[in-house]
Formats: sequence, structure tokens, C-alpha cells
Amino acid sequence: MAEQLDDNFWSNRYLNNSTGWDLGAISTPIKEYVDQLKSKELSILIPGCGNAYEAEYLLAAGFKKVTLIDISEVLVKNLKEKFSAEIEVGKCEVIHGDFFKLEGQFDLVIEQTFFCAINPSLRPQYASKMAEILAPNGKIAGLLFEMEKPEGPPFGGHTQEYLGYFEPYFNIKTITPCYNSIKPRAGTELFIILEKK
Repeated sequence: MAEQLDDNFWSNRYLNNSTGWDLGAISTPIKEYVDQLKSKELSILIPGCGNAYEAEYLLAAGFKKVTLIDISEVLVKNLKEKFSAEIEVGKCEVIHGDFFKLEGQFDLVIEQTFFCAINPSLRPQYASKMAEILAPNGKIAGLLFEMEKPEGPPFGGHTQEYLGYFEPYFNIKTITPCYNSIKPRAGTELFIILEKK
């Protein structure tokens, strides 16, 4: 790929408001998953968090340990302002950085358009890094695209390909077509729940 999907690339997308992937709210499948979580003490990571509507929803619902990471400096600056009250009381942390260099342990990773935003050559590394940062029995939950889209971002892919990355590290609890996608994404999303082995 000629294009570097780095800070400059993503910061320019935010500065130019070229964010077609941005739903403006938490997606229905993730909202319904979050709504059934019992413990508000879970340590939750949202990588490649974008405008972080998921974090907004989690914090409003009483979750106390939400970490956001994004490679775009412009975006992270905005998020630090947006979540300043939650950051101050220790309920939220916002990191400007590269997910692949992240350290820490999390109970749950919310996957919302991060996997499809990275260069597909990094997908095996994504799976191993997720296993590294998840606590025992930790989970990835969220959405992957099920469609042909070699030119991205977002990049597409298919279930069989994804299983190849995840099965070495995770018990596949769910990988199924979404029944509750928003209309523009109907028929193109898989809901996943992967539990660390």
C-alpha cells in the first residue's frame, strides 16, 4: 500500500471532516451487547476509538474504567476535552499512540471499525496483540465487515480469513452475521465475541 495509515493520514481525515465511517452514535449491535454487561468494574479498551460514541455510552451507563487509544493527535486532543470530567475522576483514559505498542491489561476490547482501518497485513499482529493485552478470560466484542473491499480503509474480509487469525489465541464464542446493523451496513457486518484462550 502506497498510503501510510499514520497520524497524518487520520488527522487529515478528521480535520477535513472526511469521516464517512462515523455513525454519530454507538452502533446498535454494540449498544445491545453493552446493555447486557453486568459488571461496571470491567476494564474496557476501545482501540482506534474515533469520536468514541461507545465510550460516551459506557460512561453514561456507569462504567468506571474506559481506555481510549487513537493514532490521530488531532482527534485525541478533542477527546481529552470532551471527556475531561471523566478523565479527572479516573473513569476514562485517552491515549495518543499506536495500538501495537500499547501496554496494559483489559477485560474487554470493543471492536468498532479499528480492525478494518488498519493495513490488512497487520491482522495477524492484531490478533496476537489482543491476546497479549487481554486479561485471562478477556474478550473482544464488536463488529467486523463481511464483504469484498481490498481498497480501503475500510478494508473488507470474510469469516474464514478472520478465523485463521483468531483461532490460535481465542475461543470463538460468536462470529455471526448481524441481525441488528444500521440500514446502510445491513448485510455487511459480523458480530464477534472472542474469548482469550
